[in-house]
Order: sequence, then structure tokens, then C-alpha cells
Amino acid sequence: MEVLSSDEKSLQRAVELLRRGGIGAFPTDTVYGLGATIDSEPAIRKIFEAKGRSQGQPLPILISDINQLNQLAIQIPPSAWRLAERFWPGGLTLVLPKAPQVSELISAGGSTVAVRLPAHPIPVALICGLEIPIIGTSANLSGQPAPVTAQEVIAQLGERLDFVIDGGRCPGGKESTIIDLTQKPPCILREGAISRVEIDEELKHSV
Repeated sequence: MEVLSSDEKSLQRAVELLRRGGIGAFPTDTVYGLGATIDSEPAIRKIFEAKGRSQGQPLPILISDINQLNQLAIQIPPSAWRLAERFWPGGLTLVLPKAPQVSELISAGGSTVAVRLPAHPIPVALICGLEIPIIGTSANLSGQPAPVTAQEVIAQLGERLDFVIDGGRCPGGKESTIIDLTQKPPCILREGAISRVEIDEELKHSV
């Protein structure tokens, strides 16, 4: 496993490793994330193995631009765009109907996909360098606390990874809030960085 810094050369190395089908951890605006390119099923399987996570659980996707949502989801409701415009980039994950091209391994065979635009330059730089969205699940063993430092990632996952980018302590410390917009009314599956009150207030104004 390579421990990388957050300089441009290190980010280029991380992009190279991801492009080769590697997996790695990086800081986000919430907690440290564990990622792979969404077009490499072998790499996605490595993520499940590294975390000890059941393949029956879907994986969230990180994007670098709000327009990439159209590549991953279909039948996107106005409420999704409103929430994205209000809280992205930031700690809100939207669950939407999955586009056909998204691997069923990511969606755990389901019909939905979870997407977030992080407010942190490192994952955004990785996605821009790859020119493709990445998996962005928390970089921890399933059932263990989500890490907020590179050292906590290494303690939990160690040599299971190809690299860790040490970008310092994550500023958030809370995982993202997840809202399922395929249900009516929308359902908050996990309250995290964005409060239920903030979301409910925004949804009042959606059409």
C-alpha cells in the first residue's frame, strides 16, 4: 500500500492506480472514503472484500459535477435538482432510479443508485483526472466507526488497499445524509451532515 500526500504528483499517482483497477482511500468533506472507478467490476469487488461488506448492500457514487447525475440516474424528479442545487457540493446523498449503464454490482441488483457531489478538492480531482465517477463508500470495516484520518483508515484496512491519500483530518466527521427520492414522500434513510429540518424546509418549496 502506498501512502500518498495531497500534492498534484500524488493525485496523479492515485488516478493511475485507480485506472489500473486499484482501490484507495481519500479524505472527503464528511469522512474518509474508499473508492474505485465505477466501470471496473473487479475493483468494485475488491471494495466489498476490503470492507467485509455484503454484496447485497449497494455502494454510493461520487461525482465531480452536477451534470454527471444524468449519466447515473433516470427519471430525476424536480425535488432532486432542487436539493442538489441547495446542498451540493456537500454532505447529501440522493437515491434515484438507476440508469441502465450503472453496474448491478454497485446497486446490489436493485433499481436505484446513490449519488453525491462532495465538497472536497481531492475526490473531485480524482474524478476529473479519471473522467469518470468513482465509488465513495466510507473507508472502514463494516460495522466499525467511519474514519476521519488516514491513520484510522490504515488501522482498519491496512494492506487491503492500494493507496491512502493523507489529506489530514476530515472537517466534517459525520457521514452524509441519505434521502431516497424514489419514494413518495421522499424518505431520509440516514440523517448525517445535513439535518432533517434543512431538507424538509427545502422540499416544501419543490414542485
